[in-house]
Amino acid sequence: MYLIALCDDEKKELDKSENMLAAYQKEHAGCVFSIERFESAKELLHMVREHHYAPDLLLLDIYMPQKTGMLAARELRDMGNEGRIIFLTSSKDHALAAFGVDASQYLVKPVTKNQLFSVLDRCLGEIEENRKRYLLLRIDGKICRVALDQIISCEAQGKRQYLYLSDGSQAVLRMTILELYQMLSQYEEFVKVGASYIVNLSHVDSLNSHEISLDNARSIYLPRGAYQPLREKYFQYYCGG
Repeated sequence: MYLIALCDDEKKELDKSENMLAAYQKEHAGCVFSIERFESAKELLHMVREHHYAPDLLLLDIYMPQKTGMLAARELRDMGNEGRIIFLTSSKDHALAAFGVDASQYLVKPVTKNQLFSVLDRCLGEIEENRKRYLLLRIDGKICRVALDQIISCEAQGKRQYLYLSDGSQAVLRMTILELYQMLSQYEEFVKVGASYIVNLSHVDSLNSHEISLDNARSIYLPRGAYQPLREKYFQYYCGG
């Protein structure tokens, strides 16, 4: 599913964009959109700030009262929002400024179905590729996107998992280690160590028959029989066999 925000002060333009998105879904089996409509930049920014709304894609008008779409885009980027932005506007005047907010596309109204579909193909493809290297996890009651390369290790304590991240922070997940490993096992760098740990091999400093030393200065003692299969996975990961 893709979260898509439409922001325009004219209802007919919102309707037009939503209708084109509906047509796109019909032509692309398995593509599901969750669409939120906003009639001002203020409404959109409030949703992002107060409700932790993080759309994957924004179709954003520039000329709106009170606050322009360009100013809204800058605020979104300042808040850390990385969603793809497609500007839909009536003038070419701000095309250069769009680069400053890392916009994916700048389209001048009236926007045709073919124009929008072409941009959607590219943007959704980029989003899908990007998703392959992130996990969406519920942390402190919020859905957070965690980069795989930031995960050093995970330690199970009952139904809580303590996730150790490369920035020195720690996150607590309310799930079992098997549930978390199901999410991580598709990535070759993650291995399960005994019953209580998951380790990212790219963060291993050294490995011997007794323990793994990680690059965050933590060590994990190996249970009996764990060293040989772990050693094989370690060399396979780094050497390809």
